[in-house]
Amino acid sequence: MNVFLLFQMAPSGGTIGIIVAVSFFLVFLGVAYVAFKALKKTARMAFRMIVVGIILLIAVAGSTLLWYFSSDGEPKLKPPTEKRR
Repeated sequence: MNVFLLFQMAPSGGTIGIIVAVSFFLVFLGVAYVAFKALKKTARMAFRMIVVGIILLIAVAGSTLLWYFSSDGEPKLKPPTEKRR
C-alpha cells in the first residue's frame, strides 16, 4: 500500500499553524471547563461565567495570533539542488 507516500512531503507552515492554533484553543477550552466545574460550589454564576469568558477570550485571541503569524501566505521556495557527479 502506498500510505507512506503521504509522509514524504512536509506540511506547510500554514498547516502546522492551524494545528498549533486548534491545539491551543482546545487546551484552553479544557481549562475553562475545569475552572467552571471547580468554581461550582464556591462562586456565584456571574463570577464563574466571567472567569470562563476571560479564559475563552485568551484562547480565541491566542489561537488566532498563532495562526496569523504562522501562515505568512507565500510558501518559501528552495533553490534547485545542484547535481554533481
